[in-house]
Amino acid sequence: MATSLRNGGFPLSATALIDSLNLKQPISADPTLLTSSQLDLLQQGEQEIDEVLEEDDEAVPFQYAISTKGIDYDVQGLVKRLIDGDILIPRFQRGFVWSLKEASRFIESLLFGLPVPNIFLSEEPDTQRLLVVDGQQRLTTLRCFYEGLWPLTKREFVIKGTGAKGKYEGATYKSLSDADRRRLDNSSLRASIIKQEQPSEDNSSIFHIFERLNTGGVSLTPQEIRAAIYHGKFSDLINELNKNKQWREIYGLENRLMRDQELILRFFAFYYNAQNYETPMKEFLNKFMARNRDLSKYSGESLSLLFSKSIAIIHKSVGKRAFRPSRAINIAVFDAVMVGITRRLQAGTAPSVDGIRSSYNLLLSSQDFLDVTQHSTGHPNNVRSRLDLATSAFATTT
Repeated sequence: MATSLRNGGFPLSATALIDSLNLKQPISADPTLLTSSQLDLLQQGEQEIDEVLEEDDEAVPFQYAISTKGIDYDVQGLVKRLIDGDILIPRFQRGFVWSLKEASRFIESLLFGLPVPNIFLSEEPDTQRLLVVDGQQRLTTLRCFYEGLWPLTKREFVIKGTGAKGKYEGATYKSLSDADRRRLDNSSLRASIIKQEQPSEDNSSIFHIFERLNTGGVSLTPQEIRAAIYHGKFSDLINELNKNKQWREIYGLENRLMRDQELILRFFAFYYNAQNYETPMKEFLNKFMARNRDLSKYSGESLSLLFSKSIAIIHKSVGKRAFRPSRAINIAVFDAVMVGITRRLQAGTAPSVDGIRSSYNLLLSSQDFLDVTQHSTGHPNNVRSRLDLATSAFATTT
């Protein structure tokens, strides 16, 4: 397994991360030796996933036409828009991570009239709502200060850490003087509003902007960004299917980085749209999720039935070792086996458990199959080849 901290668009698992850091100590090593992002990964306790670099994933495939406008919002207006839902902090975005001192100093800067960083918002064409691309910590801080509740402890939001002699040390929004409250209400925060003009059908440029601009501590993974940008019925369905009992027994604990949810998305994208696959992989998945965002192309009922039936028979016939040519889940094996078995199930009567098990074992003993699931897994030829091999392997299963 590669020893870089990023692999094919995903963070490495805890075990691989320890190797990459050349730490000879166990995971309980002194946390001060690690960066916050490394510590976040080590605290996952996640199952290892054997992922092979999909070489072209970082490319931006289009020349986008994007319009940007700057608006100075007064703080009181921003807070009202947040409460009313006109500005949306994505439900699946990483949680609030600022310390009370960081949040307090931000509020203090506004009260003193000091400049603060811009926020970036994306305009959703269908709802006209504004999605927070960068600025979650600042906006959450403002809302919580106005509402008087510190989100991490659920206690009163009191400004702390600005210095014992700080003018606003110990203040709450309600305890501010009338003049200071008006000063904060009328303070301006600059927002850059981003709108994709071309291409018009998938809002895919926002994914790349989100990926580059989001600065909230640990970098978001591609699926976290998708769940933020393409929030809706399809994202909710993937989240629900991710709780499937058989799937959880195969995969393990739910993954905080949403890597398990991305596997479910990959299954649907390849099952329904493999013939249109082209690199980069991230863009292929982005488009599929965007176009079925509201379950208008494929119904929730049909998607649920496909996934549940396939994972149930794999669980029954192969068990917890499914998708693991060695000890870790291989995402290319997952893609191929899930699509191959689903095509077989859709073609006729359900095959026997013994038949599935036998076909699965033969497939994973094939050197041709192993070759296209271990090297250049994002290359179109290898994608087509592994899906064809798995489809053929299960086609005659009885």
